[in-house]
Amino acid sequence: MSTSTARLSHVEIDDAGLPAPTAEIEQERKVAIFDLLEDNSFALPTREGVDMPEGPYHLFLGIREKRLVFDVRQEAGDKVAEFHLSLGPFRQVVKDYFQICESYFDAVKKLPPSQIEAIDMARRGIHNEGARVLQERLEGKANLDLDTARRLFTLICVLHFGG
Repeated sequence: MSTSTARLSHVEIDDAGLPAPTAEIEQERKVAIFDLLEDNSFALPTREGVDMPEGPYHLFLGIREKRLVFDVRQEAGDKVAEFHLSLGPFRQVVKDYFQICESYFDAVKKLPPSQIEAIDMARRGIHNEGARVLQERLEGKANLDLDTARRLFTLICVLHFGG
């Protein structure tokens, strides 16, 4: 695990009011959080000439009033930042991601490895697109690398599933 201060040390999903996730969705969420906490890069840039407190940070991710909310706190619990992002830019890529995941899970049961691999490559491509959208939406608010954005996109998909 990274000892850098530019990282997340705790991630919590606020799924209050959302339908219970399926077993597959719950597993995706657990894996994404585990991987995210093992290795991530998350920093808050200077905003309006003011340096933001250093991390490590605790992230509370949820949907409020049909907006994606990133509630960022210091390890002691003090709020550092809160970003509200429109879900609109994520809708199509999340929909595409769920469709390709469904195809992938079906393929694993009955198709040869070459076809499974082709579907998995498409799935990764859509996942990368979602991560890119997230990085764009967080520009100027938070700096994160592609792997961190990919794992956070998985968590956004989990929230979208219920949202």
